[in-house]
Amino acid sequence: MVLINGQLVTQIDCTDRGLHYGDGLFETLEIVQGSPVFLQQHLARLQRGCQILKIPYPEQLLLAEITQLSQGTATGVLKIMLTRGSGGRGYRQPDTIETTRFLALHPFPNYPTSYQTDGIAARFCDVRLGLNPLLAGLKHNNRLENVLARAEWQDDYQEGLLININEQVIEGTMSNLFIVKDNILYTPELSLSGVQGIIRDIIMQLAHDNNMTFQETVLSREQVLAADELFVSNSIIGIWPIASLEQQHYSVGKLTKKLMHLLSAYKQSEQSC
Repeated sequence: MVLINGQLVTQIDCTDRGLHYGDGLFETLEIVQGSPVFLQQHLARLQRGCQILKIPYPEQLLLAEITQLSQGTATGVLKIMLTRGSGGRGYRQPDTIETTRFLALHPFPNYPTSYQTDGIAARFCDVRLGLNPLLAGLKHNNRLENVLARAEWQDDYQEGLLININEQVIEGTMSNLFIVKDNILYTPELSLSGVQGIIRDIIMQLAHDNNMTFQETVLSREQVLAADELFVSNSIIGIWPIASLEQQHYSVGKLTKKLMHLLSAYKQSEQSC
């Protein structure tokens, strides 16, 4: 089911700048028993992105449409996309911006439980991320790097790790990356590339609240391969441990298991509010 500006439709305006230039932002949320999970965190990131891109943020309309589309859904995935709306040919923005709201409801993916219990197989991607401090952290619609990286394999891996042109490991194609070394939790810093994930932020807060030592830092390929534990995260998968990476094998370690437990408990507490 898809809503565009509150209307149930199957077609989009061919002049929309989201289609022409990727001029917009998006969020992907899990739906459980009719309620979007971590909705306020997702909307806060969406609003920050709109402020940076100078796209008007249609808060009340968006909230009403999220409620309309989510109600009665036992489980699912809600994708929210905001674009700068329609405009003529050329990069110049319209003098008056009318934000387009796309909301699409999808079935929840049927991932094997082994991805969480036993871990996944991952690889390093050949595609390199560019550098852009202005857009770093945003979940903007320009995702061609991720599309090309994901095209590098079929079913033999569950995730690929992306490296930027400075040879810094940044994230997965659809996830954020964490490593554990000597009982210290590390995640790549995202000042030049990457997406600042909702679950990434929550994991870092949980680490802080539970007196875990953690750092946002620059990580090289060699440091990642030398980790004691590895895992990736996003709003749909939660946490997936990495069991193998480039012929290296890793166990699902104590810190990863603890964070999985803490994230599950935190999610339940948020849903009960």
